[in-house]
Amino acid sequence: MPSVSQRAQSMPPSPIRKLVPYAEAAKARGVKVFHLNIGQPDIPTPKVMMDAFRNHEIEVLAYGHSAGLWEYREGLAKYYQKNNINVSKEEILVTTAGSEAIIFAMMATMDPGDEVIVPEPFYTNYNGFAIEAGVKVVPVTCRAEDGFALPSDEEIRAKITPKTRAIMICNPNNPTGYVYTMEEMERLRKLVLEFDLFFFSDEVYREFVYDGKQHHSVLHLEGIDDRAVIMDSISKRYSACGARVGCLVTKNKDIIDTALRFGQARLCPPTMEQIAAIAALDTPQEYMDEVYAEYNARREAVFQALSNMPGVVGQKPPGAFYTIVKLPVDNADKFCTWLLEEFADNNETIMLAPAAGFYATPGLGQDEVRIAFVLNVAAMQRSMEILEKALQAYPGKTA
Repeated sequence: MPSVSQRAQSMPPSPIRKLVPYAEAAKARGVKVFHLNIGQPDIPTPKVMMDAFRNHEIEVLAYGHSAGLWEYREGLAKYYQKNNINVSKEEILVTTAGSEAIIFAMMATMDPGDEVIVPEPFYTNYNGFAIEAGVKVVPVTCRAEDGFALPSDEEIRAKITPKTRAIMICNPNNPTGYVYTMEEMERLRKLVLEFDLFFFSDEVYREFVYDGKQHHSVLHLEGIDDRAVIMDSISKRYSACGARVGCLVTKNKDIIDTALRFGQARLCPPTMEQIAAIAALDTPQEYMDEVYAEYNARREAVFQALSNMPGVVGQKPPGAFYTIVKLPVDNADKFCTWLLEEFADNNETIMLAPAAGFYATPGLGQDEVRIAFVLNVAAMQRSMEILEKALQAYPGKTA
C-alpha cells in the first residue's frame, strides 16, 4: 500500500482539539465539561447578521467573485478606514476564513523551503499553514517573565537567514493576549526594511484591547506599504466562528493579484456567509461595547481567581481573550488529560489547551496551559474553582 505524503506526515494535530476524545468520553460518563480550550465564545452572534441568514429572497445561491463580493469589500474598506487603515476595496481579498488569508499570504510571497519568523508562543495552526505552503516557521521566543513582550532586535536578527522572507505577528496575540506597542512595531518595521522582508500581521482580535492600551496595525506604519499584509476574520469580532469568512488586506498589488489566482482555483468564498457579513458591518456599537465589557469582566474574574492559587504564574493579558499560565504540575499534557479522564468536582471538570503546542522550540511550554475566556463570568468563576481543586488533587503537582 502506498504511503501518504511527507507533507501529510509532517502535519501536526491541533493541540487545541487533540483532547476532544477524552472530553467526549467524560461527557458520556455524565460529567459536565467546561470548554476553555478553544476560542469559541458563547457570545450571541449579532442579530443583524443572523437576520441576514434568515431573511433573504435568494432563489439561486450562485458563485460569487473570486476576490469576494464587491459590496462586502466596499463595506470592509469603510470599516478599515474607521480604524485609520486607509485601503480601498481593490486592496482587499475575501478569503474562506482568516486561515486561508494566512495560507494565501505565505504562498504568494514564499517558495518551498523559505522561512517566516514568528514570535512564540503563537497560534498553533501557523505550523499547519506553513506545512501546507512548504514554508518553515522559525520561532523567536517571548518570555512569560517579560510579559511576552517582543524579544530584542539581536535575538530576532540571529534568526534571519538568506531564506527568511517574512516576519509574522498576531496582534493582539493568541495565545498570550499580548498587545504590541508602537515602539515594538517600529522596531519590526526597521527590520523588515533592513532585510527586505514582508511584514504579516494577524489582526483578528483588533477590537479587544484593555487597560487603556491601543492597537497598532501594520498598515499604520510608514514606508512599508509594499510589504505589509493584514490577515483578518469575522470569527471573533462578531462571534461568528462557523461562518468562515476572512480577508487579506495589502497595498501590494502583486500579492493581491497572486492571491486572486489562488482564489480562482477554489472559485469563490462562501456567498451566503458574505451576505451575512455585509449585514454584520451594521452591528450596533452598543453590541460591540457590551461584548467588550463582558470579555473584560471575564478576564478580571479569571485573574482574581488565579492570583489566589499557590504556584500559578500568569499575567493579566492586555488584549484578546486568552492567557498562557504556568501551573505547578509535572507536565501540562498529562494534567489536561487527567482532568478529563480521572478528575471531577461535583461531576464537573474543565478542558484546557496544553501550551507546548503553541511553541515551535522543543521543550517549551511543558508546564503551561492556554485558558480561553470564552464562557460567561459565572462559568469562568466555576471553572477556576475546579482548576484550584484539581491542582490540589493532582498527583503530579510540583508545589
